[in-house]
Amino acid sequence: MPGDQERRLQLFHGGGDRRGRRAGGGQTLSGAAGFLAARDFLLAHAREADVACRDFAWPALGEFNWALDYFDALGSRAGDAPALIVADEHGAEQRLSFAALARRSNQVANHLRALGVRRGDRILLMLGNVVPLWETMLAAMKLGAVIIPATTLLSSADLRDRVTRGRVRHVVTAAGFADRFADVAAQLTRVAVGTAPAGWHAYADADAASARFEADGVTHADDTLLLYFTSGTTAQPKLVEHSHASYPVGHLSTMYWLGLQPGDVHWNISSPGWAKHAWSNVFAPWNAGATVFVHDTGRFDAKATLAALVRYSVTTLCAPPTVWRMLIQEPLGDYDVALREVCGAGEPLNPEIIERVRAAWGLTIRDGFGQTETTAQIGNPPGQPIKPGSMGRPLPGYRIRLLDADGREADEGEICIDLSARPLGLMRGYHGDPERTAEAMRDGHYHTGDVASRDAGGYITYVGRADDVFKASDYRISPFELESVLIEHPAVAEAAIVPSPDPVRMAVPKAYVVLVAGQVPSAGLAGDILSFCRERLAPYKRIRRIEFAELPKTISGKIRRVELRGREQGRGDATARHRDEYWEEDL
Repeated sequence: MPGDQERRLQLFHGGGDRRGRRAGGGQTLSGAAGFLAARDFLLAHAREADVACRDFAWPALGEFNWALDYFDALGSRAGDAPALIVADEHGAEQRLSFAALARRSNQVANHLRALGVRRGDRILLMLGNVVPLWETMLAAMKLGAVIIPATTLLSSADLRDRVTRGRVRHVVTAAGFADRFADVAAQLTRVAVGTAPAGWHAYADADAASARFEADGVTHADDTLLLYFTSGTTAQPKLVEHSHASYPVGHLSTMYWLGLQPGDVHWNISSPGWAKHAWSNVFAPWNAGATVFVHDTGRFDAKATLAALVRYSVTTLCAPPTVWRMLIQEPLGDYDVALREVCGAGEPLNPEIIERVRAAWGLTIRDGFGQTETTAQIGNPPGQPIKPGSMGRPLPGYRIRLLDADGREADEGEICIDLSARPLGLMRGYHGDPERTAEAMRDGHYHTGDVASRDAGGYITYVGRADDVFKASDYRISPFELESVLIEHPAVAEAAIVPSPDPVRMAVPKAYVVLVAGQVPSAGLAGDILSFCRERLAPYKRIRRIEFAELPKTISGKIRRVELRGREQGRGDATARHRDEYWEEDL
């Protein structure tokens, strides 16, 4: 196997010493050469986290276009090696090699150029997990255009806001979504995948375009590439700006966390339009020369997902906690998977899920942490001992500090990035909002807004959003810790903890709970859940109130605890009970 791995590495970086040059020492390489040297260093030290973190350095980049300088060259070297597999629920599939995608993205780039797309123009890209999504992303990079990814869940009102604030000039979407743009008054170049409605250009016309592409100028690494609207858990969505370096090259840290290697088949279960899709469905796997696999189904199905893992010999899998919770309801051990690496992202994973997967497959789900504003910052890469409940340690290229309210380093505090060693994977800023950018980058650190604790071994454990952590009887309460216990109860599907006003304790932990199918709210069930939690939590962490209700969420599915806190703070009669609400003294 080492010989095969060596040959694959040489295939994808063009030969040479697999160990590469020490990323931070020796001759300084720039552009594509510097990127490849940094990448090869991380691939060579895939299971040596201490070495990788100590010796890795981001490449010096001046002129750099990942699609032209790296992906096209990869297509020339890798030839027919599969870059993308898109399978649907009926068994149909599309397979494109690196070489085919390089050619096809040239055609799409030429087609878009003919329609008027110019360097620096903003393209709103709203597609599902279909091949044109990847083709268009590569084409836009080649053109030097700016991509604004958009989820297919957006309404007409959402789209008007994004088109206006993003100064969008062009849109590429599925023909079935064209009517959502009917009320968008802006003068847009409208391109439809599928049968184009009146007034729209057909994406398929790219088939007639030349497969040779010539750039009309130079792309600088710090040119804007992506503008992401965040999910808005606490306020209006922010517009996060990333460059041709910060995401394409910055995701070397994500590649390392995921444990990707050339020849892997990587499946990241994520919806297009959100940053995690670009993380692990585009940049991280293709940085490694791995195959991106997508199972495009209308609705998530655990059995179909497990069957696809086996059928397509998926070697690396990343999924959010919601998916893992559904997967463990199935007999995992009955599926002869080829998985080598399994990861979780979006929110920290609960111990029960990790143990169930380990028992069935002998694999430990590795957690990680990052944001739309960054690439993977903290994680458990392959080969690093895992401590239960911990997100891991800082990843290569990231210098993490935990700062208290006074800006001093502490064992518990806000997760911050030291800007004296600014990582390449950090955003340029919040587009058009210098005040918000300055606030996030104050005092020499980028402030994530997330709180964590650190042990003597440097392992970092997530506590919660800074806005979500609260005090009850003068004790700090981490909502995530209490929610982790709640969802272990067999009747609980989802839960959110917020402070509820109390005349004695100022505030007490209250749980908003969504029940699994078949369960009905009742005083008896509330008492059973509260008793279950009381046996597993320290007395000062006791959940004292419970309400069965739907959880308000962002369009990306994140819980809006800020809305739940507002409900509690706005209680009129502090002693009145809401519908399906129970207090421990009632029981």
